[in-house]
Amino acid sequence: MRRLVIAAPGSGAGKTTVTLGLMAAMRQQGYTVQGFKCGPDYIDPTYHTAVTGRPARNLDSWMMGSEAVKTVLANGCQGADIAIIEGVMGLFDGKQPLSDEGATAKIAVLTESPVLLVVDCSGMARSAAAIVHGFQTFRPDVRLAGVFANRVGSEGHFRLVKAAIEQTCGVPVVGFLTQDEALALPERHLGLVPSVERGELDAFFAALGEKVAETVDWEALLQIAESAPPLEAPAPLVQPSRTYPVRIAVAKDAAFHFYYPENLEILAAYGAELVYFSPLAGEPLPDGVNGLYIGGGFPEEFAAELARQAAVKQSIRAAIEHGLPTLAECGGFMFLTEQLVATDGSAYEMTGVIPGKVVMKTKLAALGYREVRGRKGNFLLPEGETARGHEFHYSVYEPRSEMPFAYDTSGRKGTKPDGCLMHRLVAGYVHFHFASAPAMAERWLAACERVKRDG
Repeated sequence: MRRLVIAAPGSGAGKTTVTLGLMAAMRQQGYTVQGFKCGPDYIDPTYHTAVTGRPARNLDSWMMGSEAVKTVLANGCQGADIAIIEGVMGLFDGKQPLSDEGATAKIAVLTESPVLLVVDCSGMARSAAAIVHGFQTFRPDVRLAGVFANRVGSEGHFRLVKAAIEQTCGVPVVGFLTQDEALALPERHLGLVPSVERGELDAFFAALGEKVAETVDWEALLQIAESAPPLEAPAPLVQPSRTYPVRIAVAKDAAFHFYYPENLEILAAYGAELVYFSPLAGEPLPDGVNGLYIGGGFPEEFAAELARQAAVKQSIRAAIEHGLPTLAECGGFMFLTEQLVATDGSAYEMTGVIPGKVVMKTKLAALGYREVRGRKGNFLLPEGETARGHEFHYSVYEPRSEMPFAYDTSGRKGTKPDGCLMHRLVAGYVHFHFASAPAMAERWLAACERVKRDG
């Protein structure tokens, strides 16, 4: 299976632009491309999916574990001609500064994938070779197989950089992009992802692909991708000893769409039928469901529209208060509170299940991996049981009254009680990855089965 990791010395070098350009150019040449993203990010995979036409997947060695990374890669590549794996931050940046845990480098080694290093070459020539040489020798088992020169001043500048790197480092420089503002990915913020899903960036992606196609040495690039050894045979992430014939409602639209594909696939592997509905479009909770999953997304971008969906909110509130086993993550948690307050002070009425409000901030409120330990009464994650996930949000929750915490979360800043527990609802800012705790999914479905049986 041809595959390639797109990495960089650090954030801001342009690896997402190069990744999307390569994907678009390959699609234009008739290749079926599968996108992957290192780390827990939901946003870049949305771009990958839009460009390739195939659902992108995350590869995260900390959240998923080494074997699950290999399984997700092999399964995701089925039916594709080439896999493009976009890195996160710098090549060796991960969970902490003293190891490669969670870093792109760890994924490259685990999957035995060659690395294409994207270097921002603006303002340098021979110095680019020093950068590449440093990354080449830092960890020899990470195979840096090629370089992409980004933001060069001209084709002449590219030739200078190429000569210096190839002479010093012995790896091919396979392509370049110039310092052209028209080629830069539009400033990304949370609200831009719905624009991608509406197809508003299709013309940009097409133009970027055409530009990359003109400057890349495709023979050299494909040789690098083809140098990867065979993948392991695809295998299931879970092998259930029994299944649960239940129906889970899944909120899915522009406001709620942050779901790891593996989470949904694990639920399906345990026998669940997933029933999708759109709160944003005014669709109430589907009839005859035994559980509810409201993932993350952008309720703040659609707060006014969501506030108007009285029937939707009432159907969800009544079902949860009646004991429907529910998991709400980040944006879903925000939607279940009483009120969402925008940065301009405008307040919008949400579902009203959880007492209190969420208030949007102009700066990031939380970002990072979370080790999650269940608390007493948590039907998904019993007291002492652990799972892994991450947080990324610009809002803070202001409770109106005390309520039981759902779990304890541990991150860079220590351990704290977190989340909300009420009825059969587990809600909070954490995005869980079920590959870290498949039993969590099975407990959920067992609870749904009891609800189905008892009525």
